[in-house]
Amino acid sequence: MEDTIVKKYTFKDFQSDQEVRWCPGCDDYVILRSMQKALPEMGLKKEDIVFISGIGCSSRFPYYIDSYGIHGIHGRAAAISSGVKLANPDLSVWMITGDGDSLAIGGNHFIHVLRRNIDINIVLFNNEIYGLTKGQFSPTSLIGQKTKSSPYGNTQPPFQPGELALGANARFFARLGGNRPKQMTELFVEAQKFKGTSLIEILQNCVIFNEGCFTKYTDKDVREDQQIFLEHGKPMIFGKNRDKGLVLNGLKLKTVTIGENGVSEDDILVHDAKCEDSVLHHMLVKLEYPMATGIIRSFEELTFEEREQHLTEEVKKHSRFSKVDDLFFSGETYEVE
Repeated sequence: MEDTIVKKYTFKDFQSDQEVRWCPGCDDYVILRSMQKALPEMGLKKEDIVFISGIGCSSRFPYYIDSYGIHGIHGRAAAISSGVKLANPDLSVWMITGDGDSLAIGGNHFIHVLRRNIDINIVLFNNEIYGLTKGQFSPTSLIGQKTKSSPYGNTQPPFQPGELALGANARFFARLGGNRPKQMTELFVEAQKFKGTSLIEILQNCVIFNEGCFTKYTDKDVREDQQIFLEHGKPMIFGKNRDKGLVLNGLKLKTVTIGENGVSEDDILVHDAKCEDSVLHHMLVKLEYPMATGIIRSFEELTFEEREQHLTEEVKKHSRFSKVDDLFFSGETYEVE
């Protein structure tokens, strides 16, 4: 009976004895503390939690959480996370990665883990730059962006992580600025509750190599007017005065002001994160003003593990083999002399 009782942890229980080594002012500190505050709210045993990363500034994360962890190799966090989860389905598996780690060398693994819907949680730190290797452009860097590897300006169109994720049939996608610790903690808890692959993109400022990359959305003086924090079942309203909202205008979302031109709160779209059809979610991901944050999509269906289990049970029902020896001596054999 005692084994079933989960100790009530605090964030200090998830602080490791390792010195945290990120640049002063980096949003990574906010993400780390938000995760350490979220973990006690999940009702999990420490020994049932594992953090897995690839390579990059974000990938130091497993050192700083007092739980099990694997610091993997570049772009392979999704493969390692998949293997860990399938080997021990009882674990809460967290994949910590960056825009370079997952969207460049790890792009193939990234889209397929989303497609398969394995029950893991992915936190994608997006700072639109390679930070650890000192400022080269990444797959999310903007056209024209001058970096160490594009001194005359980047010429490659960027990935939009949300579009890429939904294109890979992601069932859970959320997005948030790196300076919103309270909402971040809540998103981590919701991601853990979700059955399937959850993906949270954090708009993370790199103070050294890409300072201010998301300031127009995340600066505290403008974020209430430039972002809309979505909540399932609630009207899509935003703004410092809570007087702006989203309506559907043909095949596009349109920003309107409540009280002007006959617009009332009843006209504002209500967010449906749980809808199977992802058309609205695609619109929200692409929206530039306001930027959609919070849980954009959260549609549950069978996970990879459940589909595999169902298939295994069906095969066993009709199989004439009950053990390996039955298979070995089933007829077609050959001898090596």
